[in-house]
Amino acid sequence: MNSDRKISTTAASPLEVILCGIVPHGDTRTAPEALAELTELSDTGNFVVAGCVTQHRRHPDPNTYMGSGKLGELAELVEQTGAKAVITDDPLSPAQGRNMEKTLKVSVLDRSELILHIFGHHARTTQARLQVELARLQYQMPRLKRMWTHLERQRGGIGVRGGAGEKQIDLDRSELRARISAVQSQLKKIEERKVREVRSRTDHFTIALVGYTNAGKSTLMNALTEADVLAEDKLFSTLDTRTRHWRLPGGRTVLLSDTVGFIRKLPHQLVASFHATLEEALNADLLFLLVDGSSPDSIHHLHTVEDVLGQLGADHIPRIHVINKVDQVDDMSLLAPIYAHGGTAVQVSAKTRSGFDDLAESLQSYLAHFEQRVTILVPHHAGALHAEIRSTTTVLSEFYTEQGCLLEIQASPSRLGRLLARGAVVAAPKV
Repeated sequence: MNSDRKISTTAASPLEVILCGIVPHGDTRTAPEALAELTELSDTGNFVVAGCVTQHRRHPDPNTYMGSGKLGELAELVEQTGAKAVITDDPLSPAQGRNMEKTLKVSVLDRSELILHIFGHHARTTQARLQVELARLQYQMPRLKRMWTHLERQRGGIGVRGGAGEKQIDLDRSELRARISAVQSQLKKIEERKVREVRSRTDHFTIALVGYTNAGKSTLMNALTEADVLAEDKLFSTLDTRTRHWRLPGGRTVLLSDTVGFIRKLPHQLVASFHATLEEALNADLLFLLVDGSSPDSIHHLHTVEDVLGQLGADHIPRIHVINKVDQVDDMSLLAPIYAHGGTAVQVSAKTRSGFDDLAESLQSYLAHFEQRVTILVPHHAGALHAEIRSTTTVLSEFYTEQGCLLEIQASPSRLGRLLARGAVVAAPKV
């Protein structure tokens, strides 16, 4: 099977596809409803959905994904619509994909291939492009028998050849391993530099925006920080983590990072490849876990995000649940499951900028609970510290004396230690 041929779409000539998926027994949704997210993914990948087919089963058929009868119905629909490909809502084994293509007589993509295709088109930086390439190569490794023609065309770029007696599949596997090794080496250098950059940001409290894709993270970041992060109403509109300063009421500044969105059934190759991109989240002091309050699947999205955070080893990081898009919620009682799951939450609308004061207040309350409250004296000769104190701590009060400026501040122990090292003096800790 030629993977590039299957997903060769352009804005002028999008490919018509049929979507199919397995749903649990008792699921009363129609096929379009059950495959709504796959439809959105297909639209993001520039495919035109010509039809949807679902089958109620406990597990996918190990050989053909769907049962023979349903697969026959799918083949008829493909012929009737003239669709050029079929996309499944689950990852396929090499055997499942091969057997489906024999029956359907068209190319078959699985959910993982579709997401990799989308990531490939949205990757902008060198790091993102390498991460997507690595994930794609790792996905292809067990599927070489279906993709050997694609690898044949790529051989010139890979540049590794075996002996004359080496089998085609062995040659392809050798080339693939060589390219994986080369990409991993390039990524390691970039990632080491990225990790050093992230971990060196000790002057400010750091917050990472995490959430299901299209929850509005980039829009919220733009609104809070006046950043210019791309914000589109499409899945995975941005893959690269960006960090900006958010100035809180009172003058204190924190660092806010926008991260790649999560999604259910995210290919594990992508989770591994984008581990360094999510270094911002892994080293954040706090997470803003964004939930789209207008989505009927919000609680399921919340569970998905927490599952991915667990895979990344970030489930221990404290978080504040932020319910976004409340301007699109007519019945606030529909948000009850989110509150039942996460306890407290802050309602905001990144679009109308409502709830921002509540969000800042929630953050200030969190900081007050974990930071130290102390009164320090900044001598006149250390006046240059004032700007740093205002931007990296919460100033509760201040007044001037003959010795200098007396400030009651709220700061982390490490921040307080740096201020004392630079000339500030503890005057009277608040009891």
